[in-house]
Amino acid sequence: MSKACYYETLEVERSVDEAGLKSAFRKLAMKWHPDKNPGDPSCEHKFKEISEAYEILKDGQKRAAYDRYGHAAFEHGNGGGNGHGFGAGFASSFSDIFEDLFGMAGQRGRGGRERGADLRYNMEITLEEAFTGKTAQISIPVAVTCETCSGTGAKAGTKPKVCSMCGGAGRVRQAQGFFTLERTCPGCQGRGQMIETPCASCSGQGRVQKERTLSVNIPAGVEDGTRIRLAGEGEAGVQGGPAGDLYIFLSLAAHKFFQRDGADLHCRVPVSMVTAAMGGEFDVPTIDKGKTKVKVPSGTQSGRRFRVAGKGMPVLRSRQTGDMYVQVVVETPQNLTKKQKELLAEFEKLSSGDTQPEAAGFFKMVKDFFGTRAN
Repeated sequence: MSKACYYETLEVERSVDEAGLKSAFRKLAMKWHPDKNPGDPSCEHKFKEISEAYEILKDGQKRAAYDRYGHAAFEHGNGGGNGHGFGAGFASSFSDIFEDLFGMAGQRGRGGRERGADLRYNMEITLEEAFTGKTAQISIPVAVTCETCSGTGAKAGTKPKVCSMCGGAGRVRQAQGFFTLERTCPGCQGRGQMIETPCASCSGQGRVQKERTLSVNIPAGVEDGTRIRLAGEGEAGVQGGPAGDLYIFLSLAAHKFFQRDGADLHCRVPVSMVTAAMGGEFDVPTIDKGKTKVKVPSGTQSGRRFRVAGKGMPVLRSRQTGDMYVQVVVETPQNLTKKQKELLAEFEKLSSGDTQPEAAGFFKMVKDFFGTRAN
């Protein structure tokens, strides 16, 4: 009986890439695996077919030979398999896929040691500190390497021994039917070593809790939500494993005068009705603890913005600087005296459309609108 096309067996096109090929095999392996279909010989046969097809097509050289010569390329022992496409390295080559399928993926590499956890530290800084940058001292409770045992977890004068169950590999193999699966060694939890006499200071963990003080450099120009990574400053790994990282998350406290938008700063300044009408100037504080003059031309309307170049925030890791925008808010007089009211009333009588063109235009539009409706 002639063999089915490997591409048809895996239900893929001949142009499929490596990722698509692996995805197709994973899907079919999950469907036809004998453990998923106990007592069904046809499923075992189907699983053998898709496994053989995948072993050939995942190998670039074998795939090229198959594309050119078909199944004849692997006759007379040329395929290096055992009649089902399974070479000596079958178990290890498929271990990553089987672990994905059946939930056996460990958190350590072969014989590896467990990496310490990453830590997060939230820090609030002022806008002024974000402008200048700063060096901050922080204290954090963290698991550090045990000094008594130097992180081995073993009592002083003793050493961890190679795990007898896995031979120090950190993983064990288990035969299931016609193939072999690998999983994390249950004896040593993947570390490859066993501790017979634990260190009294750390109870065999190789690390102890301690408060540590660190210096954190905050560069000028950081924004709200900026994350700073301190490599290797997280928790120490178990029994000498590599340390995790520490992440500093920055937040900016609200400022009483400025609002920030990227590298630009915004502020609102109230001015009198007289200043807005006749023009003038006033001083505005800047983020660098200085001040700058803003000139207001006559006839300035409330809400108008004035740009002060180069007086904003520095751009992180560059020589650029943002701008400052000053918004004028014309303040209406309150608590007027009788004399002030009389003067304003006199001013109103003397006013014309030339002094308040926007108001004059608006009321003319309203008058025309109602006049049109009356007709």
